Amino acid sequence: MPRAVAGPEIERLVQLLARLPGLGPRSARRAALHLVKRREELMEPLAAAIADAHAKIEICSVCGNVDTRDPCTVCVDERRDPSILVVVENVADLWALERSGAIAGRYHVLGGTLSPLDGIGPEDLNLASLIARVRGSEIKEVVLAVNATVDGQTTAHYITDLLREAKVKMTRLAHGVPVGGELDYLDEGTLMAAIRSRTPL
Repeated sequence: MPRAVAGPEIERLVQLLARLPGLGPRSARRAALHLVKRREELMEPLAAAIADAHAKIEICSVCGNVDTRDPCTVCVDERRDPSILVVVENVADLWALERSGAIAGRYHVLGGTLSPLDGIGPEDLNLASLIARVRGSEIKEVVLAVNATVDGQTTAHYITDLLREAKVKMTRLAHGVPVGGELDYLDEGTLMAAIRSRTPL
């Protein structure tokens, strides 16, 4: 077992940082050392921001987004098109789509995907409120922006069946060759999806 090189408080900081996505034990040590070296500049404002966010974070009762207000900033934005509802698996996907600026509709966060192997069924997802939103509003198009995984596609098909009688347009994200991608580096499944989803020029 390696010997500790710092006090328990710093070791605890390293352990907590190592739990963050993208940070392993080594990068967590580097991050902790950087924070310790720049206490006034980084560590104190970061600690204050975490404490402030912890006290104010809420889950939006309308869409499931994470914000410091309910309804969230996205839901109260009057510039958005209320006739388009983008269904995503999680908040990270919502934020990714917002960064792209590609669509200005409203969102619905499922909270995961159907996964029988992991014991995740329809009752574990935010589906009841999705059905209520689609049936009780001016939504004309539901965009299924779920991942192109087996679980994501299973969830998309399930939602399509659920909303079949709602008389809304159902669309999904295109699959295939990414912008800047080279065919030689793509897997067969991606190439097949790209060929099937080809569009006229």
